[in-house]
Amino acid sequence: MATDRGADDPGGPPGGRTGGDSEGPWYRRWFGEEYLELYPHRNRQEARDAVRLFLEGLDPDVTGPVLDLGCGAGRHVAAFRDHGVEVVGLDLSPVLLARARATASGATLIRGDMRTLPLRDESFAAVASFFTSFGYFDAEDEDRRVVAEARRVLRPGGRFLLDFLNAEAVANNLVPRDERQVGRRQIIQERRLTHNGRFVEKRIRIEPRSGQGRRREFVERVRLYTRTELEALLEDQGFSLIHRMGDYQGGPAHSAAPRVILLAGRTGSG
Repeated sequence: MATDRGADDPGGPPGGRTGGDSEGPWYRRWFGEEYLELYPHRNRQEARDAVRLFLEGLDPDVTGPVLDLGCGAGRHVAAFRDHGVEVVGLDLSPVLLARARATASGATLIRGDMRTLPLRDESFAAVASFFTSFGYFDAEDEDRRVVAEARRVLRPGGRFLLDFLNAEAVANNLVPRDERQVGRRQIIQERRLTHNGRFVEKRIRIEPRSGQGRRREFVERVRLYTRTELEALLEDQGFSLIHRMGDYQGGPAHSAAPRVILLAGRTGSG
């Protein structure tokens, strides 16, 4: 999974395909070279704001590594390093990890699935999931496993930040279709709500201009958890909510806010 993806413009994230769904889940196919071509410059200042907001919510005496869960092309990893924070980035996409190695040279980066983290119990002081790197799976139980894994690798009292899109704002402001040109390609994006409004899906069509190259198609799909549902999920998996925010400047959470940002602490000792 990645954080520097397009999952977040109202209408999308996980998954991509070049053919049928039988070729595998979208997130294994989409976050590659085509994704980087379509979103070449994610907002670095936004990443710095998000990391600053997270660090302000941590105990100043906390030491030890932070896990960037779904680190994508590494812009948040780079921001952590700018603050002198020891950070480990984890992502499923080898293409995005290669870009992260260039973005955050010398950082510790690991390829892995967030549902089964290849990391030791209680090995991190904090875990962050930035920029809607969550909600990509077909079954809710898989999302619960992600939160459970975050708790497992956290030390007692460790903090977990979940930065998600505002489902209510996405549903209310969905743009059904747009087009733009990227280099010699025309990009057509179509968005819709599916499964009785439980998912937001974006279909991306990349059309070559002047008949050069081939047409490519991908899909992104994210489950639309409300803020109340996310808070209940965190509590159910052994976290206690500390703070809720609606943007990267720490503004209040409300129905029209651009984000749902939840900071929670790990409860219990086991």
